[in-house]
Amino acid sequence: MIKVVLDTNVYISGVLFGGKSETIRSLAKEGKIEILVSEEILAELAGVLKRKFNWLDWQISELIEDIRAFATLVIPAFHLSIIKKDDQDNRFLECAIEGKAQYIVTGDKRHLQSLKKYKEIEILSPDRFLEVDRIKSMLK
Repeated sequence: MIKVVLDTNVYISGVLFGGKSETIRSLAKEGKIEILVSEEILAELAGVLKRKFNWLDWQISELIEDIRAFATLVIPAFHLSIIKKDDQDNRFLECAIEGKAQYIVTGDKRHLQSLKKYKEIEILSPDRFLEVDRIKSMLK
């Protein structure tokens, strides 16, 4: 099973706008890929939805519960400080390493995508992730 960590911006893009980010969430809901998530990632998602999008607590709770229903919870046993300009982005690396993910999918071109790869984990945009041969074949 392909293991993937989604950045906050991918969850938000999928929920609010659909498109390729929602296609990735759908692959997970269908059991075709495994999404890894940590409590820190869920907390960041909740905070962004509240601060930037004025979501109500019940809306945030529903989305978090939906994610918990199809994602695998990972508890990283360490903290990284690889990305200095946005420490929160390190939570995605920690989750991916602890959960042995093959991919991190993100729209963050400045910090995460610029790494391209960390250890054996490929860091791709939603577009590029859906172009990976193993993923592309799942969409047919």
